[in-house]
Amino acid sequence: MSLHAELSPEALQRLHAQRRNSTISSVVIAFLVVVLVALVLGYFLLPQLVVEAPTIVTYESNLSEDTELEQKKVQTRVDRKPSSPSSSMAKVIAANTASPTAVPVPDVDVSTPSLDFGDGNDFGEGWGSDGDGGGGGTTFFGQTVKAKHFAYVIDFSRSMNSGGREALMRKELNDSIDQIAAGTHYALIFFAGPAWEAGSTVQSRRGVATVTGKNRKEYKWRSAGGHSRWEHDGKKQPIDWLVASKRQLKASKKIVEETQLILGTVWDNPLMMALEMDPVPQVIYFMTDGSASGSDVWAKEVGEKAKKLGVVINCVAMMQPKAHDDLDALAKATGGQFTIVKKEGTREKVR
Repeated sequence: MSLHAELSPEALQRLHAQRRNSTISSVVIAFLVVVLVALVLGYFLLPQLVVEAPTIVTYESNLSEDTELEQKKVQTRVDRKPSSPSSSMAKVIAANTASPTAVPVPDVDVSTPSLDFGDGNDFGEGWGSDGDGGGGGTTFFGQTVKAKHFAYVIDFSRSMNSGGREALMRKELNDSIDQIAAGTHYALIFFAGPAWEAGSTVQSRRGVATVTGKNRKEYKWRSAGGHSRWEHDGKKQPIDWLVASKRQLKASKKIVEETQLILGTVWDNPLMMALEMDPVPQVIYFMTDGSASGSDVWAKEVGEKAKKLGVVINCVAMMQPKAHDDLDALAKATGGQFTIVKKEGTREKVR
């Protein structure tokens, strides 16, 4: 009789279940053992398989102590190629050899080279004695200056109508205006008894004068007695800077031609008006034909103020030897030039 014949069906069923469970348990245990072994091997063996690329450091003998060496990193970002700029924005690039930096070449007209340094309003706009520099300038009765800001203070008194003074003055002044470079700032101040900004309307009668300037603003003057004792009667007329252009220079020349001569000779007031401008002029061209009462005091007062402000005053005595000493003192005090114009129109440079 066989062994299986002695077991009941229930016992055989339990026996098969036990075998099945034993097989499953063995498989699970074997799998776990394999996983455990793999983890152990990975822990000890994998670090040895990873090769770290060494950082290469080079040294150069002439590097400064504060030079930092940077490790190059792999750039994983892909830069898109920029689209070509429009033709209106593109700059013309010219180079003799390949260069990492492209330099735009400006258009320069070299057909007529200039030997005058500082002409125009481009790079290196002239020179000067202060921070403002000198980019413009002109010549007046042989006195040449370089400046970005300069003012004319010109005698328009009735005494200028004798000896050919008036015609010579207007011609020289217009010739000087013609030479002003574009972009230069200049001012025109005329005087007799009262003083006014060129282009203003002046009505003078019996020791009282009214100057009507821009926007029809009125400025009063009065005489304390005599042709050389005129004073402001209230608010002073401010003087504005003019910017040289073909149109502006043409307008200024027209004013020079049309301005009428009036009575009186007081020249400290117009010079003070010029010194009160903002900014102050670097150079003042001052021309008068007269030696007025008190001009020695004016020369001292105006000279001291101009010197403090760093303003140079170039003086021209128009056919009047009596004005020599005071104008010479004024020019000397401010480091300016002094020229005497004689009756025949010849010039004598004093300083």
